[in-house]
Amino acid sequence: MSTTPPVLAAELAAAWADIQRYHPELPNLAAPESLIGESSSACGHALSFERLLHEAVHGIAAARGVRDTSRAGRYHNRRFLAIAEELGLDHPDEPHPSSGFSLVTLNAEAKKRYRSTIERLQRALKAHTAATESNNVARTFRGPAARHGSSGGGVRVKAVCDCGRNVRVVPSVLAQAPIVCGGCGKPFRIPEPVAVAG
Repeated sequence: MSTTPPVLAAELAAAWADIQRYHPELPNLAAPESLIGESSSACGHALSFERLLHEAVHGIAAARGVRDTSRAGRYHNRRFLAIAEELGLDHPDEPHPSSGFSLVTLNAEAKKRYRSTIERLQRALKAHTAATESNNVARTFRGPAARHGSSGGGVRVKAVCDCGRNVRVVPSVLAQAPIVCGGCGKPFRIPEPVAVAG
């Protein structure tokens, strides 16, 4: 198994800590590995520092007890927008009809502040992508999300690791590449169903 996923999880945790230096009320990131391989159509971003900063906005909103989304987390409201501005994210003038102000971008000051963090994370993401890309894509099954051009959304199931931690993940995302636990270093797996004695 490649050592890249734990490296990427460590870089995500380090980047989160860099954000916390400027925003101490931001809670700790419990499972950085849960962000690997997951995209969010509401956020509109693949994994990147910009996406991480977007998630930090939600973390600060949670710490403050602010309801920053509606419509099952898809619509990002003006309370989200206010915190996003604090973290150095710009936004369109008008909300998107279905996702609100979710499509935020780094402003010039944030790009400067986090330049070295962004560069480190980009290197780790590039290495992760290179390590997990398959040379035999034609024989790889990625599930219905790949067949229908979906962003990876779908029903999430509980994946567990041997130390007892768990994450919710779309099975086809977990099938793309291992998601490794930052606690014990072992991959998360979907447990086999237990047969009921009849």
